[in-house]
Amino acid sequence: MISYRDFTRALAELEIQSHSRVILHGAIEPFGEVAGAEESLIGAVVNTCELLIAPAFTPQTMIVPAIGPSDNAMEYSTHDEANLDASIYDLNLPVAQDLGSVHETLRLHPKAQRSLHPLLSFVGFNADEALTAQSLEAPFGPIAWLADYDGDVLMMGCDQRANISLHWGEQLAGRKGFVRWALTTSGVVECVNMPGCAQGFERVRGRLGAITRRTSLNAIVLEAIPVRDLLNMTVGWIREDPRALLCDRMGCPHCASVRADVRPTQD
Repeated sequence: MISYRDFTRALAELEIQSHSRVILHGAIEPFGEVAGAEESLIGAVVNTCELLIAPAFTPQTMIVPAIGPSDNAMEYSTHDEANLDASIYDLNLPVAQDLGSVHETLRLHPKAQRSLHPLLSFVGFNADEALTAQSLEAPFGPIAWLADYDGDVLMMGCDQRANISLHWGEQLAGRKGFVRWALTTSGVVECVNMPGCAQGFERVRGRLGAITRRTSLNAIVLEAIPVRDLLNMTVGWIREDPRALLCDRMGCPHCASVRADVRPTQD
């Protein structure tokens, strides 16, 4: 059974310390039975780090219009019923279920703050400046902030498909983004520079060896990756191979749109 002390010991092995600034991606399920479950993991990270942010995304606020931009990885005028079920974004809206219970427990923490993006919000602790770096035009502003301030991606029980910093690397490399719309208390707002598919992100693992610190608990690998190094690697790889990190699923509209946007090389 894994305890709070086990998590704090693992963080020390990852060189996560009192001055560390991290973006956490956490899932409790791979660890099995845990003393205090999510609270043990979250308490260890919150009490160790100087600053913590984590995704608190809310796709349940999305509205699909009747018409919109072409080549946007979206079918319009077929979502009337789903639109009626859309939630209005506010700070108390639960995070997407696929983020898992760790991220929802973080949102509910009494000391947590939350950013205002209606689709891609973040929760944070001691993170005012990082959270306010986000806007509708810059949804990954908190990750850019972490890169400037020597932050780390902290992966606990997750694979690289959860690593949203790779999406910011895609945008830095010039990869196209998408437009989505969300329901807020002020009405429907347009959200630009939205990310595409993450199903191909696990391919990055073979390129992370030199920049990743690793340890394990119950045979589950935990990783810490410097954000700046991760972004530099990602940008360089995509510029070398514009199809890097795309998935191979038939019919994936996001990856198909990105592939179509790649200009053929000139002989």
